[in-house]
Amino acid sequence: MVYQVYLRSFQDSTGNGVGDLEGLRSRLGYLSEVLGVDAVWVSPFYPSPMDDFGYDVADYTAVDPLFGSLEDFDAVVAEAHRRSMAIIVDWVPNHTSSRHPWFQASRSSRSSPKRDWYVWAEATPDGGPPNNWLSVFGGPAWEWDDATGQYYLHSFLPSQPDLNWRNPEVRSAMLETVRFWLDRGVDGIRIDVADYLMKDPALRSNPAAGPAADMFKSRGAYDRFDHIHDKAHPDVHGVFREFRRILESYDGHRVCIGEIHEWDPERWALYFGTNNDELHMPFNFSLLYTPWDVGEVRHRVDSFTADLPEGAWPNHVLGNHDEARLASRFGTERVRAAAMLLLTLRGTPTLYYGDELGMTDVPIPPGEEQDPWGLRVPGLGRDGARTPMPWTDSAGSGFTRPGVKPWLPVGEGVAPVDEQLSDSRSVLGLYRSLLALRRARPALHSGDMRFVDAGRRGVLAYERLAGEDRILVALNFGTEPATLQAAPGAELLLSSHGRTHLRPGPDGSFELAGDEGLVIDLSR
Repeated sequence: MVYQVYLRSFQDSTGNGVGDLEGLRSRLGYLSEVLGVDAVWVSPFYPSPMDDFGYDVADYTAVDPLFGSLEDFDAVVAEAHRRSMAIIVDWVPNHTSSRHPWFQASRSSRSSPKRDWYVWAEATPDGGPPNNWLSVFGGPAWEWDDATGQYYLHSFLPSQPDLNWRNPEVRSAMLETVRFWLDRGVDGIRIDVADYLMKDPALRSNPAAGPAADMFKSRGAYDRFDHIHDKAHPDVHGVFREFRRILESYDGHRVCIGEIHEWDPERWALYFGTNNDELHMPFNFSLLYTPWDVGEVRHRVDSFTADLPEGAWPNHVLGNHDEARLASRFGTERVRAAAMLLLTLRGTPTLYYGDELGMTDVPIPPGEEQDPWGLRVPGLGRDGARTPMPWTDSAGSGFTRPGVKPWLPVGEGVAPVDEQLSDSRSVLGLYRSLLALRRARPALHSGDMRFVDAGRRGVLAYERLAGEDRILVALNFGTEPATLQAAPGAELLLSSHGRTHLRPGPDGSFELAGDEGLVIDLSR
């Protein structure tokens, strides 16, 4: 299981209201001993103007003083390894900060040796941008530069100019930054907006979007186009093959994970590589915006499993730093069933910090919004899903020192870690039980999977199998009780509602409450 830490919001060790590396190191015991995490994915900590909170990198081989030092990072790696956990760093290769020395040199003149390190283009005859490409964060993806009389490309903020990955010098320099962190002992790389690295070399305009061109959340004007030219050019696969070869040149198992927002399962599967030689794990975001419906969920799981190349392993995501909290999207009453779904499906789950507590989006008071996306496109702000982790009910919530104002407000209405730890029936207690069961049973952590007929509409049921180990998972997507036909001799392992005395009927049937999930042992 991969656990995502949004560093700014996990643990503040200095009293400045912002989480940091030493804070993360101090909480690794929670991740290893309480949850049993296998790998920790850490959001960017590099020097940055923080226009996009670290996803605008000014130096790829250093640590921003806001988060600590290289020595602090090394201490995190050492402590994680001592606890048998892997560390995955977030790498941002599509763009740099406009304050990066490379871009400063690139924009200094048209004759700069680094001019072609970024994507520059002439204006159209009427002075407009080269094509109709839009920024994900709103507005055109092109910014006019008065000093040199050309436009530069920025797929996100104007202060995040896109690198030109068709330039061999750029490719070499960026891959050297990967080696820098691998040499420091990191176990994996999460590639930010991985499919954006290669664009159409002819810079052709995107066509208008057809119906159902995307199943993602609404992104305003950006959704008017089918983004076939400003990202995901087939040449990107050559980059990933080279990237994979670098990882495999190191001892041990180093993993590469790609942020790929691809809703067509066949196109998504291409990122594993035709010979399973590209990304180990292109993120499967298909469940993020799938309606909470039996048929829809089963269809997405089926379709993103059927197209896996031989030897590839699936994965599932229900939350991250770019999306509304799981509890806010699906509803707090479904948090427990969603946890059971995520942690019992075949494949590697990624858990966003705080989802194990049932955290919801936190309303941000007017004037205190910070996310650049939301400031540019009202309604798309991500601040509410990035608020500090509540560790205790004391002043500062255990995240920062009493009296210190955290960078975003701490939410109310969710019990903190220390309180949930003392209650086995809490959401955290359920996650702990699920993760322990997942580790203990081969069927759950490495077995095959097949959907079965639950005999009742509104109930999703599937078996996990590994040799003689057989487990049935049943999730009631409805609010009314439902009967599940299991098998004579079946035994309850876990109820999402914490029911411990549930017994099957003489015919092997179980009664599920509304929104309840059951894990049932069929091995006996």
